[in-house]
Amino acid sequence: MTPTRRYHSIVLRPHAAQFIIDELPLVLLCIAALVYGGMEGLPLGTLATVVGLLFLALLTYRFIYLRRMLFRIGSELLVSEHGILRRKTDYMELYRIVDFREHQSLMQQLCGLKTVSIISMDRSTPRLDIIGVRRSSDIVPIIRERVEYNKQRKGIYEITNH
Repeated sequence: MTPTRRYHSIVLRPHAAQFIIDELPLVLLCIAALVYGGMEGLPLGTLATVVGLLFLALLTYRFIYLRRMLFRIGSELLVSEHGILRRKTDYMELYRIVDFREHQSLMQQLCGLKTVSIISMDRSTPRLDIIGVRRSSDIVPIIRERVEYNKQRKGIYEITNH
């Protein structure tokens, strides 16, 4: 029987700047609607205010949703939690992970963030995007080490055709 290596859990949350990256057009539209609605004597000012407040409510919900996202990388599982009113938790066995990818949009590059995509053989979550990770965070080698350890522990080998 092989001993189980214990790794400390790593907890990742999207950086708050990811909200601006994702929602910048809607933020600008919300500001424009509220400013226009606040000007006296303009046609449809009340409608613009109502639309601006609706956008503000939507943006507030999306900000809270983003800030409540949680990714926990343990010794055997990658756990993803998200949601506000209805919380959802996905569990991915580390030995099922087959590939990784890091990418950055232009806005993420400007804010020093990146997205780490994890490709797995998990049926419920074949791809998991961990968004808003600091660019300096070198998380892929850590996950990769844990994946390899779990594959060895379970006797799982990858067969490829070249």
